[in-house]
Amino acid sequence: MTLNSRRGRTTALALLAALGVLYPLLRRPILTWGATSEEAASRLPGDELLEDADGVSTRAITIDAPAASVWPWLVQMGPSPRGGAYTYDWIENLLGLDMHSADRVLAEFQHPEIGATISLGPNQMRLERIEPQHVLAWRSEDGNWVWTFVLEEQDGTTRLISRNRFRQPTLAARIGMLPMEPGSLVMERKMLRGIKERAERLALAERSLSRHARGPGGCRFSEGSPHRRRSPDLLGAIFAAARHACPSPYAGLSFASVPLSVSRAGQEHTT
Repeated sequence: MTLNSRRGRTTALALLAALGVLYPLLRRPILTWGATSEEAASRLPGDELLEDADGVSTRAITIDAPAASVWPWLVQMGPSPRGGAYTYDWIENLLGLDMHSADRVLAEFQHPEIGATISLGPNQMRLERIEPQHVLAWRSEDGNWVWTFVLEEQDGTTRLISRNRFRQPTLAARIGMLPMEPGSLVMERKMLRGIKERAERLALAERSLSRHARGPGGCRFSEGSPHRRRSPDLLGAIFAAARHACPSPYAGLSFASVPLSVSRAGQEHTT
């Protein structure tokens, strides 16, 4: 063995040793990005779907929008024709996941039901728990992965928490998971920020609509209207009805700064 090769080997071993010492210190912020210590340590809805997890990540973000504006983006997530994952599509698709992040609410996926399934690579995910505008939990077919979204609304803003729980039945699986954790942070951080951007834009569009909902002669939405219930899949129809019923205030109304579209089967409404 030459001197240079011995030096190279020594350097590589030193780097591995340093990584072994530092990674446990770095691992917690990687697995808990955006989450408070209380959120990371708390028991959340969906945890009961996989009690004895070998690995847990809890990541979170604050969204300046009500839960009703966040929920539509969560329930439509998944591979095409669903709404994608709002992360780096090109990376997802290198892995063959067929993800195409939508910038519009897809009406056909706004009514989730227990037992619905999506494919995430080799994992077949089944919808196991639904509490509208609060909890959405998926579990893999083999039971080794649970992915739960929890929404907590307060004063018009929403805390979105994403928790992943894994069972890794072999030592090889546990070791193999370690290098994937930093990558999962990169992807999930982009996803959370993507949901935040879309939800805040939707909420802004709804607030703009609400401000212009009253027109001459008392023209306005009734208390029981779909808009008051914040049904995003009906926004296109609401805009059309409002413009027809209240032409004066809506005539010059522009939503160019908050592009939003609502897709229905076979048609698309843009607001």
